Amino acid sequence: MKLFLVLLFLSAALFLAYVRLAPSDPERWHIDPSTANDPGDAGYLLNLGPTFALEPAELLERIDVIAMQWPRTRRLAGSADEGRITYVTRTKWIGFPDYTTVAVEVSDGVSAPVILARLRFGGGDLGVNKTRVDAWITQLVSDVQPLDQ
Repeated sequence: MKLFLVLLFLSAALFLAYVRLAPSDPERWHIDPSTANDPGDAGYLLNLGPTFALEPAELLERIDVIAMQWPRTRRLAGSADEGRITYVTRTKWIGFPDYTTVAVEVSDGVSAPVILARLRFGGGDLGVNKTRVDAWITQLVSDVQPLDQ
């Protein structure tokens, strides 16, 4: 019984270390959200959010400021000049990574964000990714007046 508990503890510790320390491959996570599949319960896809009279790079820069103020969030890949940015946001206690990729679609001189947020581990995120994306969009709308309001 004692050996079982030790092995169980060691397994849990190894899993937690892997979750915290596993590298994030930009090739896997820095994908175009406008062509990605909807992640279903494993994330959230905002396909064309509110529209803005901003150049795509300027809209991405505004979103980048908001994202970088979000707790435990860092840039994984991309830039406003590239036209796409991917972020890693980790949970507070265990450090599970969620990946959020932001791009901008342009139509008739109007820009709209396309955001794909998804988890790395597990089968469902309990709405965490949608909550984060909605908060970013709410902040963006309060900072910059959208065209459709």
